[in-house]
Amino acid sequence: MARAEQYDIDLKRFWQDPYPDLAKMRERAAVVYVPQLQAYLITRRDDIFCEEKRVEVFSSEQPDGLMVQLMGENMMRKDGDAHMQERRAIFPTVSPKTVRDHWLAQFQALTQDVLEQLVPKGGCDLVRDYAMVVSGEALKRITGLTNLTAYEMDQVSQHMIDGCANYAGDGEVERRCQVATDRIDACISDRLAQPLDPDDRSLLAVQQRAGLQDAAIRANIKLAISGGQNEPRDAIAGTIWALLRHRDQLAEVLSGRVPWMQAFEEYARWISPIGMSPRRVAKPYTLQGASLQPEDRVFLMYGSGNRDERIFARPDVFDLHRDCSAAISFGAGPHFCAGAWLSKALISQVALPMLFEAVEDLRLAGDTQFGGWAFRGPITVPVAWSPKPD
Repeated sequence: MARAEQYDIDLKRFWQDPYPDLAKMRERAAVVYVPQLQAYLITRRDDIFCEEKRVEVFSSEQPDGLMVQLMGENMMRKDGDAHMQERRAIFPTVSPKTVRDHWLAQFQALTQDVLEQLVPKGGCDLVRDYAMVVSGEALKRITGLTNLTAYEMDQVSQHMIDGCANYAGDGEVERRCQVATDRIDACISDRLAQPLDPDDRSLLAVQQRAGLQDAAIRANIKLAISGGQNEPRDAIAGTIWALLRHRDQLAEVLSGRVPWMQAFEEYARWISPIGMSPRRVAKPYTLQGASLQPEDRVFLMYGSGNRDERIFARPDVFDLHRDCSAAISFGAGPHFCAGAWLSKALISQVALPMLFEAVEDLRLAGDTQFGGWAFRGPITVPVAWSPKPD
């Protein structure tokens, strides 16, 4: 007898646009089993919000999971005291106070450097030439891996997240992920061979000062790279694209009637850069008629919950006047994104306003393609503007 209603997907179509299938899943049942992913998907916002907190049932500990196999056991794959110990260790890097007093000025300076090179060109691909570089330069400083270029940071991040979402078992995807993790390990070893400044606030330095083991330091830096590069990159380029597509709403932001933070939060609800988070079922559990058993794989589908018709009116519409307080773009439980304040500052206080201040007539200059369901964002966003005269 089936333990949950089955829902079949076309993997290629799901990667191109998961939202039609997710809407059907939400309508059909609280939990559906997707054989192509070998996982049970929880797609409704309130279920995700409640069940994510039941760590005794939906465990982050996944010793056989792709992330642990490919990147090591980081704090996202630990629960309880083990998770909190490492979360406390990185707090000196990610706290709101550190973001305000230490990182914000660095983000502004590096973004100004990027814009000085970019503005005279009169056009670019926002993903490759702006969002990726800003995100990569910021992450170099946050992690302490200043011996990587921004382009290398983006490449190793993409290959790791591709590996962590490689549920189809593609051997080439796994190989690229392994090359990426080896490159990060080599950079960490090079940095650890040098004395670290006692005032260094990077993840590498604060974890070392907190006495974390080498394996934990390495795994947590890989975790930060896997999420801290692609998600800000995709949110920066995606939010700009959304505003350029909705110029009446852009005008409200530029006039100051709507804050940049609201634009980012509505974009992150509408097209969630973090589409899902996996869990392992630790003990038998029944959720609205679905029977889950130990070792079942469960996906908490944040991207689906953020478009739940039960919570959001017209959820498929980008609307800056929406109340986004119920959105779960950064998670909903003890594993709420530790880098949320860093991301919010980089995106809403720096990358978005500084670009629009630098160019007055920014406009879309071609088609934009999106991809992904576990992680989702624009692949290219071609734009143009009129260079300022010398």
